[in-house]
Parts: sequence; C-alpha cells; structure tokens
Amino acid sequence: MARLPSAERRRQLTEAAIRAMARDGVPRTTTRSIAAEAGVSLSVFHYCFDSKQELIESVITTITGHYVTVVKEALRPRAGLEETVRAGFQAYWEHVRAHPDEHMLTYELTQYALRQPGFEHLARRQYELYAEAYIELIDQLRQTRGLSLRVPAPVLARYLAAMTDGLTLNYLVLGDDDAWSGILDTVTAHIAGLVCEP
Repeated sequence: MARLPSAERRRQLTEAAIRAMARDGVPRTTTRSIAAEAGVSLSVFHYCFDSKQELIESVITTITGHYVTVVKEALRPRAGLEETVRAGFQAYWEHVRAHPDEHMLTYELTQYALRQPGFEHLARRQYELYAEAYIELIDQLRQTRGLSLRVPAPVLARYLAAMTDGLTLNYLVLGDDDAWSGILDTVTAHIAGLVCEP
C-alpha cells in the first residue's frame, strides 16, 4: 500500500466514513468498517484519528464543504440580484437531488451527537459551520455586488441555515420535485428583499 501524507489519508478515511455512514447509518458504522471501506488497515485509521468524535467532526466539516463549494461556484454575478441568489439556491438544490443520502446523513449525525453523551458539542459545531458557511457566501455576494443588508449578517446566516435545513428535510421526506421551482422562486424573492443593491 502506498504511503500517503497524513492529511490525504484523513481525507480518504473521511470520505469512506461518509459513504459507510450514508449506507449503513451512523450507529452501525464502526472504525473497522470505515477502514475496510477505505481499503486500509485499522491501525491506519487509529493513526489518523484519535477518536470517533474527531472523525465525526471531520465528516460534518467535509459534507458542509461539499455543498458550500458548489454554491460558491454558482454565485458568480449575473444580470440581477435575484438571478444570482436563485443560481446559488439552484446549485444547492441540485446537490440535494444528486446526493440525498449525504444530506440525510447530516440529520442523522445531528441526532446521534445530541443523544450520545460527550458528543453534544458536535451538533453545535455542525450548526455553527452552517452559519459560518452562509456568512462566507453572504460576504462573497457583498463583495461582488456591493450589497448592503437589511438585517445583520449573523442573523441572516442563521435564518438561511434554518430555512435550507427545513427545505432539505421537507424534500427528503416528501420528494416532491415538481414543487421545488416555485419554492425556490419564493425563497429567492424573500432573500433578495433582505438586501439592498447600490
């Protein structure tokens, strides 16, 4: 087996954990099954991660990074503010449709962390990451379009996190593709109303 830098090995194991947890569920995913999924020995896993908590935090950070990257790429300036905002939401929505198991895993991770003594801080960290991701996206829009906000950025970030959280869960439960175009139009118009263009 080729020796990889530690950071690359951690990334490999994190992606393997995401696949295994999405397939088998968080409680049934063991360090042994993650190592097998990654094609490495159990000792490699323990070399890279000191604890299951550390692994779960890496999984949460990585999953959040997956869709934040997609949305950031979609937020290039367009003709109007609503078109730009709509493009960001559309990119997120397409990620949900393409990776429903990964998004379902985020809810399972939250519940797991809240119910597992000593893991509660991971659920808090998960939602802090969501807010940080939205603040980064808001700042990107402010810089590229010169926007000012009608509400403080941290409030808007938490609002966006709560809204997308609810919309995502709604889709995962109901799976109603047809309703989403109208929902995204409504959300886009609402969010565009919370900012001012110069």
